[in-house]
Order: sequence, then C-alpha cells, then structure tokens
Amino acid sequence: MSSIKELIKNKPEDLIERFIRYTKIDTQSDEHTNAHPSTPGQHDLAKLLYKELTELGASDVYYDQKYCYVYATIPATNGDKKAPVIGFISHMDTSDAVSGKDVKARIVSNYDGEDIKLSDDGKYVLSPKDFPVLTEKKGEDLIVTDGNTLLGADDKAGVAEIMTLAETFLKNPEIPHGEIKIAFTPDEEIGEGTDNFDIERFGAQYAFTVDGGALGELEYENFNAAEVELIINGRSVHPGDAKNRMINATLIAYEFQSMLPAFQNPMYTEGREGFFHLTMMKGTCEKAVVYYIVRDHDMDKFTKKKELVKSIVDFLNKKYGEGTVELTMEDSYYNMIEKIRPHMHLVDNAKKAMESLDITPIDVPIRGGTDGAMLSYKGLPCPNLCTGGYNYHGRYEFAVISEMRKTVEILLEICKIYSDFE
Repeated sequence: MSSIKELIKNKPEDLIERFIRYTKIDTQSDEHTNAHPSTPGQHDLAKLLYKELTELGASDVYYDQKYCYVYATIPATNGDKKAPVIGFISHMDTSDAVSGKDVKARIVSNYDGEDIKLSDDGKYVLSPKDFPVLTEKKGEDLIVTDGNTLLGADDKAGVAEIMTLAETFLKNPEIPHGEIKIAFTPDEEIGEGTDNFDIERFGAQYAFTVDGGALGELEYENFNAAEVELIINGRSVHPGDAKNRMINATLIAYEFQSMLPAFQNPMYTEGREGFFHLTMMKGTCEKAVVYYIVRDHDMDKFTKKKELVKSIVDFLNKKYGEGTVELTMEDSYYNMIEKIRPHMHLVDNAKKAMESLDITPIDVPIRGGTDGAMLSYKGLPCPNLCTGGYNYHGRYEFAVISEMRKTVEILLEICKIYSDFE
C-alpha cells in the first residue's frame, strides 16, 4: 500500500503559518471569572476555526456559541463501515501563568546550540544552561517568543496539527480512511475543558488529545487529583495581653504545612511520585485561607494523602477548638489508565504509528491532567499525544518545527491504521 506521503497531491496550508496565526489570538483562560468560557478571546479562535473548517469542506461543523466548543467531521473515504470512528481533540486556551496577549512568535533557523536572546534588551534569554534539552535541538528550526509572553504551543500547536490533518484529508479524498471526528475545547488550563463537552455530538468511539510535549511522547497515565481549601479561624487579641487567649490563624496554617511529609513536595518529586502542593496562603491573626492541590498516580496513595489531610485537620481542631480549621476537599480528576486498560489498542496503535515513522515512543506519566483524563471517565477513552512543544506555561516556551510536522504525520498514520482496524 502506498504511504500517505505518496498519496498527498494537494498540500495543505503550511502548518507553521497556521500555528503562528493562532498564537496571535489571546485565549488565556481565567479561573476567577466564573464564566463559561472563562474569557471572550477563546470565542475569537473558535469562530476562526469554525470558519476555516467550513471553508475546507468539513462535515457537521458546529460552533457552540454558548460554551465555545468546535466540532467537525471528516467523512470516511474507504467505505468500510466497520472501522471505528476516531477523534482528535486539542484545547484553544492558554495558561494564565504568563501573558498571552500580543504574542510575537519568531523562527530561529538552524539553531546553533548557543543562548537565544529573546528580548531586545537581553533581559530574557533562552539558554541551554537553564534548559538542557536545547542541546539536543542543535541544527533544528525553533519557534520562540520575544520574552514578553508565552508562545501558546500548549495547545495551539495541537490545534494547528489537527487542522492540518483535516485539510490534508479533505483536499485529498483519494486517501483511504475511516470517519474522523475533531473537536477544540476551551478552559482546559483551568480544569474545565470537558465540563460542557458533548460526547454524543462529537460521535467518536475513541479519541486522542494532542496536547503533549516532545516528539514521541505518549501519555495514558495521569495524576489522581484533589483540591484542598482550609479556612482557619483564629482569635485576635492585643499582643500585650495575648497569653492563653490569642489563636494566630496564620501560625496554625504554618503548623498544618509542617505536619505534611517534607519531601512529598513538587520540588522533590518526579515521575509517578505524588505530592502536596501549597498554591496560595493569605492570612492574619484572625483568619487565614490556604489552598493545596494533592496529586498521586496510585489511587491507594492518593487516598492515604487525603486521609492525612483530614487527620491533621482533626488534630488541629482538637488542639485549638472545634471549628478552628474548616476543610473543603474535592476530587478534580482521576488517573485515566483505569479506563484505557480495556482499550490498549489505542496505545499500541499510536506506538505502531510512531515506529513506522522511525519515531521512538516515549511512555510518559503525566504529572497533571488533560481533557483526555476527564473524557476517559465520561466514557470516551482518550490517551494524549505529543505536539513538539517545550517549556509550557512560561516565556521560555518554544516549539521545534520538525517535531510539529512529524506530529501531523503521526496523526495521519494513526488514521491509516484505524482504517483497517476492526
């Protein structure tokens, strides 16, 4: 059988031009707005994607004007109704950790392995001393920022790669493939990407999110996750008369932290090792508010971590009086591996696609979550694929052009494999 490269006659728009166009739209999400989507800029990208898909001739193109999802179908060309319907999903929003407004992406051609001055004033430098992975990218063409914003490869690289997949198939209907579904989601970065995702409208039996990093990364394990809020009620008394009467809420917050395992902290963990992460603390003697995220790949260890939080709160309430520490703890998402195991063909076929392109698959346990984790628990098994981006959520983010192009080839190859899969 001819390779997909040999079958492509009408080339799609250049992937990189498409990606840079998308980065110019400010789509940062914001967890504090209580809106869905959380920011209006996400609608701007959604409208553009809807327009482009419609003009390309995709079927069932739908833009959810209320919740900001975009869905589309690439009709089957092989006439084989037995082939499963495969979907690809990426998110449109970017992190709010660093500004995503007025992104000025630029290409560094044939990277020489030295420091890359991002900003004209030399304040921001992308250096292999700080990011050793750069030493592996010598000779590659990189896309970087000007140091004032993030790049947005997380996940506009994935969006651009899926759009290139769609255009490739729609412009070359002679390439055999089964029915393919695509979707773009809002607010993934704040954990709300699938809150209003319409699985029935999407219509895929299986899917992949395209939201990973280095070429070859294949993710089908992620953290179990919970969020913790502590409201600590103290008693403010003039310090001159405070003995046996003052209860300092902020000091109790410190006491809580001191009772957690010191090395179960993001600063000291990697791989499948879980942690307690203090994300915010503010307080006075009278009242303190503290937020944590709790993470672990192993469900038993995750459960024990949550039990430890409860036991510390119980201890502090016995010590200082009932109601001193108010605990709210809610699970956010769970490890998708439990839902992927019955469908390991997704992992096996993704690896097969990579290996056919001389790409070494890299199994990576996600130290976070993806839309795919949520969707897997909603009945849509959904591992995560690479995009070719690095250093996400910061001004030192960059993407490797050859890896982005190879990612498109991986997606095309997966579709080829599933066109013959029953």
